[in-house]
Amino acid sequence: MSLIKTLVCQEPRKLVWEMRKIQNPAENEAKIKIKTVGICGTDIHAWGGNQPFFSYPRVLGHEICGEIVQLGSNQSEFKVGQQVAVIPYVACLKCPSCLSGRTNCCENISVIGVHADGGFADYLNVPVLNILSADGIAPEAAALIEPFAISAHAVRRASVQKDEAVLVVGAGPIGLGVAAIAYADGAQVVIADTSAERREHVAKYLSLPTVNPSDDDFEEHLKKQFSGVLPLKVIDATGNQYAMNNTVNLIRHGGTIVFVGLFKGNLQFSDPDFHKKETTMMGSRNATPEDFMKVSRLMSENKLNAEMMLTHHYQFSSLAEVYEQDVINNRELIKGVIHF
Repeated sequence: MSLIKTLVCQEPRKLVWEMRKIQNPAENEAKIKIKTVGICGTDIHAWGGNQPFFSYPRVLGHEICGEIVQLGSNQSEFKVGQQVAVIPYVACLKCPSCLSGRTNCCENISVIGVHADGGFADYLNVPVLNILSADGIAPEAAALIEPFAISAHAVRRASVQKDEAVLVVGAGPIGLGVAAIAYADGAQVVIADTSAERREHVAKYLSLPTVNPSDDDFEEHLKKQFSGVLPLKVIDATGNQYAMNNTVNLIRHGGTIVFVGLFKGNLQFSDPDFHKKETTMMGSRNATPEDFMKVSRLMSENKLNAEMMLTHHYQFSSLAEVYEQDVINNRELIKGVIHF
C-alpha cells in the first residue's frame, strides 16, 4: 500500500488535494500510472452540482490513458510498461443487457470517475477487462478514445452506410467525433451548430461542411448540402431540448434519428409528422468494447486524431487552482486534456 496524490471533488464547487492510500491491484486488476485524462461535460456538471446519480466526495475523470506499473496475479494478456486506455464502464456481466452483449446499458453499471473514483489521481487500479492497448497512440489522443467511442456507438446505432446523407447536430466533442467517424465510414456528412467558432473548428480540423440552425433559411441551406433533399439520418449530440424536438423536421421520409445527447425533460414532437415519415428514433448510451476497438483502429489508420476535438491542455499539478476559471468558465473550450 502506498500514498498517491488525488484531486477530490469534495462537494459542489469544491476541489481539494488529498493524499490517499492505494492498494496493490487485485488479481483481476492492473495498476496504471496516469498519463493523460480528458475533461468531460460530466466532470463540469459534477463540479457544479448538476450531475444526476452522483455522490460526493468523488475523484473525477473517466477519459483515461495510463501506463501499467503492476498487474494482479494470473494476468498475462497485458504487461508492465504497456500504454493503455481505460474503458470506464464497469458492467455486472449478469443482467439481461449484459448477457445479450449490451454491456453499455448494464442495469447495474458503475462508471469509473462517476460512481467510483476516477483518474484525477497519480495512479488508479482498474479491472483488466476495462483496459485497452493504446501502444503507438499519443497519450493525449489515447485519453480521447472514450469520447470517440461514444461517438462510434452512436454511428453504429444509426447503421450509417457508405454514401448516406448524415446530419450531425452539435459540434461539441461527441458531435465532432460522430461526424469524423461517419465520414471515415464513407458517409456524406454535414454538421449543424449555432456557434461560428465551432463551425470554424469543423472547417479547419475536419474539413466538413457546416450549416447554422439559427439562419432563417436553414432548411434550404441544409437541402443544398444534400443535393436538394433532407438527410436520411440525423444524429443529435446537443442535449438541447429545442434541437432534439426539432429533429423530426430535419429528416426525409423513411429517415432515422439517433439521440446521443440528452436533457432532463420530455421530448415533444408532432405525431403526424413522426408517423408520415415512418421515422426510426432511438437513443445511444455509452459504448461497448467493439466501439473502443474501432476507434483505436481508426486512430492507428490516421482517420481520427486528437486535434479534431482537443482545444486546451492543463497540468494536473495546478488543476485545482485553475479549474473554475480555465475550465468551467472557458467559453472557448471544446475539449481539454490534463497532463501528468
